[in-house]
Amino acid sequence: MILVTGATGFVGEALCVELSRREMAYRPISRTPKPGFLALGSFDGETDWAGALAGIETVVHLAARVHVMNDTAADPLAAFRAVNVEATVNLARQAARVGVKRFIFLSSIKVNGEATARGRPFTASDRPHPEDPYGQSKREAEEALLAIGKETNMDVVIIRPPLIYGPGVKANFASLMKWAKRPLPWPFGLIANRRSLVFVGNLVDFILLSARHPDAGNRVFLVSDGADLSIGELIGKLSSAMGRRALLLSVPPRLLEGLAALLGRRAAAQRLLGSLQVDIGETVAITGWSPPFSIEDGLRLTVAALEKDR
Repeated sequence: MILVTGATGFVGEALCVELSRREMAYRPISRTPKPGFLALGSFDGETDWAGALAGIETVVHLAARVHVMNDTAADPLAAFRAVNVEATVNLARQAARVGVKRFIFLSSIKVNGEATARGRPFTASDRPHPEDPYGQSKREAEEALLAIGKETNMDVVIIRPPLIYGPGVKANFASLMKWAKRPLPWPFGLIANRRSLVFVGNLVDFILLSARHPDAGNRVFLVSDGADLSIGELIGKLSSAMGRRALLLSVPPRLLEGLAALLGRRAAAQRLLGSLQVDIGETVAITGWSPPFSIEDGLRLTVAALEKDR
């Protein structure tokens, strides 16, 4: 049986749907009471997981304090550590103690860093370089988990995804889709950046593969859709999925960067104009995995869900 923490979240809900579709036994965890879920009430370094771990062979750990813009915590790193490190280590130690065979941890590409140079994607073997408290907490959790794996008989699998999208996606990607519906020109025709994305269906498929693959234990994997896009290409594909044709204007990148700096939006511009690529070659070589959904499929399903919810 598979234990799923963070089962009410974006990835967790998609994972539980797929587990049900494949008729695989699982136990979803929530913090508050919800029909069909085991509610623990708290998730911290003192949580007692004994009841939740009974009969469990694999833990898929998705629960986390996620990256937030404009964090208001007095000490953001301490707040991230409390959930992403201390609570995670507590769960892992209890899981190893009761004989769980494999612990799958959803980390983040932010462990590698915030951006890549053109033609130099991140790899799983790169030296980690987190640049914010969220990425640092994920890196610390990875180190602690891999140490637990070495000390015990429990395999640990680390998965670092880039931006995850799919039906029900929130935050920046949802905003981008709403803007893409408007018949406005986009000034990104000359932007040659490359961004890796992963459709939630592809991520879920890899999580389930890593739960059973004999060579996945005690490794770090990067995942993506296997196709990197510029911001203009992404908007074009989103617009196409909406039955529209994107109008891209050829504005010099330096002009856009300068305007963003004047408006105090340098960080937002970096997310739009910069590159962040991941190399999934090692993931494919070790596991034989290939994304079951193309990026066009993923965007089409994401847009369709948005339209349905309107």
